[in-house]
Amino acid sequence: MEKINVGDLPFELFISGEQIKSRLKVLANEITFNFQGEELILLGVLNGSFIVMADLVRQLDLAVRCEFIKISSYQGTQTTGKVKSLLGLSADLEGKNVLIVEDIVDTGISMNYLLSELSKHNPKRLSIVTLLFKKAAFQFNYSLDYVGFEIPDKFVVGYGLDYDGLGRNLPDLYQLSTT
Repeated sequence: MEKINVGDLPFELFISGEQIKSRLKVLANEITFNFQGEELILLGVLNGSFIVMADLVRQLDLAVRCEFIKISSYQGTQTTGKVKSLLGLSADLEGKNVLIVEDIVDTGISMNYLLSELSKHNPKRLSIVTLLFKKAAFQFNYSLDYVGFEIPDKFVVGYGLDYDGLGRNLPDLYQLSTT
């Protein structure tokens, strides 16, 4: 198994970039089918979603607009449990179909905050797509509409996800090594 170091931590290969791209194509087909004939605003949650969103949007056969919002609840390898809204929303969402694009949903704290804030803008439809979902860590009962991979509660890096700002550029997904 391929092993690398990111910063001061060892990681091992978890999901290949090819597996990720294949799964994103499947998700894009589902999203295209479900929003057929309608305009869709993709709202990427920075920083982690930028690679997922770029690969996903190229596979959609819809009229799409791309927007970004920046929120954060991580420090190092642990969630802080508090959300900081860092960069606001510029698009008018009222009466629009909005698809939140996330790299990972684990505890769900950030997404719960985001759903609450975005609901105040009265979108027609508010949906969620996430590349990764840590069901064991999830603390809420809202549903995720499109999930790439359900993963164990382990720290991962690559494909847009980072460890203290490093590793986002890795083409594959790596998990924290236990050996």
